[in-house]
Amino acid sequence: MSILIVTHSADNESIAMVIEALQHRGARVIRLNTDLYPERVRVATRFRAGGIERTLIDEAGRSFDLDEVTALWYRRFYVAASLPAELGDTREACLNEAKRSLYGTIASLTCFQLDPLICVRRADHKELQLQRARAHGLETPETLITNDPEKARAFYDALGGKVVTKVQSSFAIHRDDQEMVVFTSVMKPEDLDGLSDLRYCPMMFQEQVDKALELRATVVGREVFTASIDSQRNPETSVDWRRDGIGLIDDWRPYRLPPDVEKGLLALMQDFGLNYGGADFIVTPDGRHVFLEVNAGGEWFWLQRNPGLPIADALARVLLDPSARASST
Repeated sequence: MSILIVTHSADNESIAMVIEALQHRGARVIRLNTDLYPERVRVATRFRAGGIERTLIDEAGRSFDLDEVTALWYRRFYVAASLPAELGDTREACLNEAKRSLYGTIASLTCFQLDPLICVRRADHKELQLQRARAHGLETPETLITNDPEKARAFYDALGGKVVTKVQSSFAIHRDDQEMVVFTSVMKPEDLDGLSDLRYCPMMFQEQVDKALELRATVVGREVFTASIDSQRNPETSVDWRRDGIGLIDDWRPYRLPPDVEKGLLALMQDFGLNYGGADFIVTPDGRHVFLEVNAGGEWFWLQRNPGLPIADALARVLLDPSARASST
């Protein structure tokens, strides 16, 4: 069996973990470093009278027949990241064409994909996630997504000012050679004065849910691996544990989701046609489990190290064994 891993050359240790698990089971692993395409990695698809031929030549010059791939792990997609600035005003066009070409090759492979691009992209929509999560019985916070200042002000007033703000896309602002990540933040009364800026950028406003614990539930096929973190012991992490994720990295503990919550989460994943996702929950002081979001490309490597959740092995099983899959999309 040949497994294609779609990633990039600087990806983290999760790649090595899964490769080891796959090779232990006798699989041949092909690594596609998308950041090196199209400069150093070559891909070709030929339609001919006798059929279709797809080949990959990696940065080391090794050639692979992509039609022999039995499963694909769509891990990360950083196509054309190394294209030189010297391309000038043609760089953007080259980047877009490289993305479209490699997307096309991946989408056309008939093997099992963890997960199909169309499913991953559909799951990117947070509003749709919340809607479908509720349909599957998961509790979600009171939420407003808007560019209307009056709607935002009314939401703030209705919740007595107990509101956090979020952005739906992952991005950072680079200023004075520093990367400033946009985290979940508590909305302050003085923030009401700046609501007119919503005309430039919509935001998500959400009920600030009281926390006893925060959870990361990693779904792999039919299995759910959950860990908890006490983010409330440090004021810096009380609103968003990612503000000091490194400081908390050794403090995650195994956790068991209630059966009805796990059932709802698996149903949500099936709804989106996904076999993998990292879902975030809040456990309230009175024991409710409040769903926040699921990330179809969520990280997990630190949970493998501590508290020792066997996520790499589960990913290898799903890639190799159809019976381990929740969806065969």
